[in-house]
Amino acid sequence: MPAGDGIFSVDAEARTVRYRSCSVDTGRVYNPGMRVAGGVASGRISYEGTPYRFQVPLAGRSTGTLEIGRRRLTGPTVTSPQPPASPALGRRLRPLTERLQAIVDAAPVTAGVSVRDLSGRFGDQQISVSGRFRPKAASLIKLWVIAELMRRIDCGQAAYTDTVLVLPSDVVGGTGELQHETFPQNVTLFRLAQYTIKYSDNTATNVLIDYLGGFAPINALIDSMNQRETVLGRKMLAPAPPENFTSPDDVISLLGAVWDGDLLRQVNRDLLLSFMLEQTLNGKIPAALPSGVPVAHKTGELPDVSHDVGYYLIPGTEIAVAFLTSGVETDGAETVRELARAVYDYIEQPPPVGALPITGAPVLSLSLLGSSLVVLGFFVLLVFRRRAGRRGI
Repeated sequence: MPAGDGIFSVDAEARTVRYRSCSVDTGRVYNPGMRVAGGVASGRISYEGTPYRFQVPLAGRSTGTLEIGRRRLTGPTVTSPQPPASPALGRRLRPLTERLQAIVDAAPVTAGVSVRDLSGRFGDQQISVSGRFRPKAASLIKLWVIAELMRRIDCGQAAYTDTVLVLPSDVVGGTGELQHETFPQNVTLFRLAQYTIKYSDNTATNVLIDYLGGFAPINALIDSMNQRETVLGRKMLAPAPPENFTSPDDVISLLGAVWDGDLLRQVNRDLLLSFMLEQTLNGKIPAALPSGVPVAHKTGELPDVSHDVGYYLIPGTEIAVAFLTSGVETDGAETVRELARAVYDYIEQPPPVGALPITGAPVLSLSLLGSSLVVLGFFVLLVFRRRAGRRGI
């Protein structure tokens, strides 16, 4: 795994702990003897007859440990909201909360917003308005499906050149391009992953859910990151209930874990961003921002929800955003655009006179940054096709 061996999830109130890596998944284990002191949970658990000792911080940006005999495993904790790296710089982002709250209060729909600085310019501060608001996830749930697939590829348990036989019975309508092709046919994992994000392809998503083993592994990923409002309960276009749900804070938790390298290795992290940059449904966040601002994002729509989430890839001011709404879809889309523009306008303001130095990535042209990620995606695709050709795929 990227930042260690796995990811820790601790619920101090319920006295439960989970550790999930490429080789070990303890599940959520009840530990009545858990000790919580100094912001750290520690204790001992037994899983399938093997004793484990754990010491896990209860806030992000710290590494937990798991000991199995003499073997010591490490991993990050993923928390939401994550504490700022610099509270002093973080105070500069907080006034944005009032503006977002005013938009949410005046909206004709119910809305929730979470924003996290990724560049360091605002101290990695996270702010939220109704961050635990829990609407239907719509197509946002596809982000977790792809994250679990990429995690397995990082673990060496799958490869993008692997193929899945897609049958006519797998094809569903709604958004997507696969439905227009002829089946049965073998489709590579690379194309299924790309289509799931780029075209929000419902058929590709459902095929990947089956390939990954159903709902349980994806919900295990969600649980391993303490994302309490998110659940995958049904396939795309399947009748509800059950339903898929998420929240702004959970989305930002996932986006932050991807960006920070806590969940995926660098190649897959960059590939996911390139897929999101290729997004073909651009009527919300991108439509609200000036032309040329690179946005890697994923939308979600149903008749009664409208969402858009992702990254503003402004060099030196990279930021993760999640705008979720419940109500008439067209009203929600307009609310998302208003929120998206409010965030952009705020972060593009010059820093206050006398402010602390701004830290973050070197300033590059917007077009260069966006193009570089797309080029990376095409490079991976080229390598994939060459390998596939050798294998006769």
